[in-house]
Amino acid sequence: MSKHNFTDEQIQILLKNKNIKHCTSKAITYAKEFKVRAVQEYYQEGLSPNMIFRKAGFNLSLIGRMQPKWCLGRWRNIYKTRGNQGLKDHRGKNGGRKPKIHEPDNVEYLKTKIGYLEAENNFLKKLKTNRSS
Repeated sequence: MSKHNFTDEQIQILLKNKNIKHCTSKAITYAKEFKVRAVQEYYQEGLSPNMIFRKAGFNLSLIGRMQPKWCLGRWRNIYKTRGNQGLKDHRGKNGGRKPKIHEPDNVEYLKTKIGYLEAENNFLKKLKTNRSS
């Protein structure tokens, strides 16, 4: 994601690039195929991040000179841990948020948890009364 806001005119220019899936005033979503190709070009051909983005038709003064380096850094980390499929499944910073952890709706699990907590409370009460006497 860029540190600056894109104007409507800049967004229209960016959306003409086939390697961009979506673009807002604050963020660029790159095509999954581009991410995979960029990482492969980085590792197999030894191209620099800026060269890869220029070759793909990006204007670095528009997206930011550091953007290729930051993107390739993120994509390489994903590639190292999850491979090509990880890059294809990756949805970016906002879309890739981890879901909030919700307690299971399983009634048996909840009954067991309540039983455990009640036993723990009883143990602590006994411990407290033993110290008092």
